[in-house]
Amino acid sequence: MSFLNNLINGIGLGSVYAIIALGYTMVYGIAKMLNFAHGDVIMVGAYVCFFASSTYGLHPLVGVLLAMAVCTVLGVVIERLAYKPLRQAPSLAVLITAIGMSYFLQNAAQLLWTPNPKVFPAFFTLANPDGTSRTGVDLFGGQLTVRFTTIVNLLVCIVIMVLLTWFTGNTKMGKAMRACSENKDAARLMGIDVNFTISITFAIGSALAAIAGVLFLSSYQTLVPTTGSMPGIKAFTAAVFGGIGSIPGAFLGGVLLGVIEIMAGAYISTQLANAIVFAVLIITLLVRPAGLLGKQVREKV
Repeated sequence: MSFLNNLINGIGLGSVYAIIALGYTMVYGIAKMLNFAHGDVIMVGAYVCFFASSTYGLHPLVGVLLAMAVCTVLGVVIERLAYKPLRQAPSLAVLITAIGMSYFLQNAAQLLWTPNPKVFPAFFTLANPDGTSRTGVDLFGGQLTVRFTTIVNLLVCIVIMVLLTWFTGNTKMGKAMRACSENKDAARLMGIDVNFTISITFAIGSALAAIAGVLFLSSYQTLVPTTGSMPGIKAFTAAVFGGIGSIPGAFLGGVLLGVIEIMAGAYISTQLANAIVFAVLIITLLVRPAGLLGKQVREKV
């Protein structure tokens, strides 16, 4: 049963990576830029939810909604102040700005909330008749344990993916996003407000980052200002792995990456788990440069 346990845990972890990767893939697919500050927006959302629930005593669901609102505003502000002026700049300038914004958010978090670790509360528990609480469901006489966080992570990820797929395919704003992704100049000629569309994309991606931050911290329960860095990098890897710009690709890449990480840590080495994850990415890109579900685009010169 240990293999099945590890598989389930990997799917749960990969579901969080997939939610974060959806933010990366939406921004890149539409704005054609890599927002490396996305991982730090995750951290901000986790802090907002933490203080809302632990300091002010709000219900965790209210904390999540508040974190989504704060991160949505933060994402739009970042786009307007840091990225919009560089819309026509070389990609290297945008990349450096994104890295600078990431460090700015990390240091601002240290000033606001101190670098001391904070213990994130376990949200998904059920009370037992004897007054204790349990964090999962035991199956097969206790040989297999499915944590509530794993179930919630997977369900939330599937719901978000389905809603995003419907949104981009059936709403006016979603169609505008797809048009901007194909050709911004043509979309502008058709009357689409490209700047507003990109801002909405950042807003949606940042709201997803807040949800992912809460889900990730509810599983690992230690919060510091650099918390979002590693899951952010891994989620970006998942987006590239699945095919950046593809919503199903972000889901597939995130789940596969989580499973590979957990399996590598369980059967090879916990110290080499991250190295194995990135090695798998390199091998995949050597075989399929566009990712598993990405499309090869040929440019005429």
